[in-house]
Amino acid sequence: MAFSGLLRPAVLAASRSPRVERAITRIPATKKVVDRFIAGETEGDAVAATSALLGSGRSVTIDYLGEDTTDLDSARGTVVHYLRLLSALAELRAVNDAPVPQLEVSLKLSALGQALPQNGYAIAREHAYEICTAAKSAGVWVTVDAEDHTTTDATLAIVRELRLDFPWLGTVLQAYLKRTEEDCRTFAGPGSRIRLCKGAYREPASVAYQSRSAVDESYLRCLRVLMEGKGYPMIATHDPALIDTALRHVRESGRKSGDFEFQMLHGIRDTEQRRLAGVGHTLRVYVPYGDQWYGYFMRRLAERPANIAFFLRSFRDR
Repeated sequence: MAFSGLLRPAVLAASRSPRVERAITRIPATKKVVDRFIAGETEGDAVAATSALLGSGRSVTIDYLGEDTTDLDSARGTVVHYLRLLSALAELRAVNDAPVPQLEVSLKLSALGQALPQNGYAIAREHAYEICTAAKSAGVWVTVDAEDHTTTDATLAIVRELRLDFPWLGTVLQAYLKRTEEDCRTFAGPGSRIRLCKGAYREPASVAYQSRSAVDESYLRCLRVLMEGKGYPMIATHDPALIDTALRHVRESGRKSGDFEFQMLHGIRDTEQRRLAGVGHTLRVYVPYGDQWYGYFMRRLAERPANIAFFLRSFRDR
């Protein structure tokens, strides 16, 4: 059986397992691999990584790691981290004449209280509003991340409400969900910002494409919808074939460098990131930080066999 049909589901299932988390986080060699994908645990670590990326001509979106918050104090703690981060980013020198803001933060609504049993929707919306207000003052963009399919309707509803006051607010759509092509049509209007990614959660066949080829085909259909729309597509992929197709759409649609961007993850395909930025494209790097790295880390391992091999080599060489 192929990797996507065997190992990937197993790794994604492990990303939700407290028992596996305890086992993996206790392995000393794990840190070597984590450091490849995570900027560090503090706002200072995130800002240092961001400064280096800006110096190389790339843009940045920063994610304070954490999700599935089940108590209000933790949700407020996440807000405090973002407010501290935005205060630091306001002091960071970016290129003022860049076609789009170089600095952005990414939010997970489940980390802001969306799953709280009492008024979770309203609490997450209010927390996101507070962060967006601080981001606006700092000259920083905000994008609301996608999570598993059960949160999609509520997440997009909050995004619609927030965009009334923050029309530059972006969100993420995941191509492996069968609903996403229609969501792209809904969100392809003037002023919208959509980060299109393949998807990183374990989803049932009833709502998500299961094979790599089906996901790729969906991504291409969704990409065409966004490129033919009036919004600002954010093409989140490391796949060379999808990047080539996106560049063809750019040429066919007549989009300029300030009309779209590529996005890649911190620690993956650094040479390609630099190449795209070097030829004049906006290339934004997704930089996560924080001590709640386990779920994110496991999803990165699930994406490519090479990541699993790197982890196992680190364990062997510890």
